Amino acid sequence: MAEEISRAIRKLYEGSLEEKREAIRALVHAGDDAIEPLIEVLVEEEDNDIRWYASRALARIGIPAIEPLLHVIERSEIGDARRYAAAALGEIGEPAISPLLESLGSERADVRGFASLALCRIGRPAVEPLLQVLDASEGVLHSCALLTLWKMGELGPETLQEHFKESPEK
Repeated sequence: MAEEISRAIRKLYEGSLEEKREAIRALVHAGDDAIEPLIEVLVEEEDNDIRWYASRALARIGIPAIEPLLHVIERSEIGDARRYAAAALGEIGEPAISPLLESLGSERADVRGFASLALCRIGRPAVEPLLQVLDASEGVLHSCALLTLWKMGELGPETLQEHFKESPEK
């Protein structure tokens, strides 16, 4: 399996477009075994095109990739790697909402920002959980939930307006 994963990752670097797509399918098929090598590519590669392919594969692997992707956001010092990790988490969608909400409470502003970006990418499914955080929190977490809802564009302000109509004490 390790050789197949290595071969697929090499195709991300040197293959034709169709070979890169096939490599992503192979990496997704490899599942959990491909996560660590893909995270390594995400963090160590300087070419953002390659990072994009790695993040696509991680997003399609799904739930098992959530924690490793959060680890990249929380611990990597490489902004582009963190941005692509946030994009992958956003693509995973609903299963990533709860851990991303926890990251909104991070002591680090940059971690909160990447979590917010991922939640914005998830969109509508993240609204109700963000409203719950808004109701149940204060301080930085409250502010981050509010700002994330606002950053969602039309969806955020509309929802906030309705929410505050229903809860005038807020």
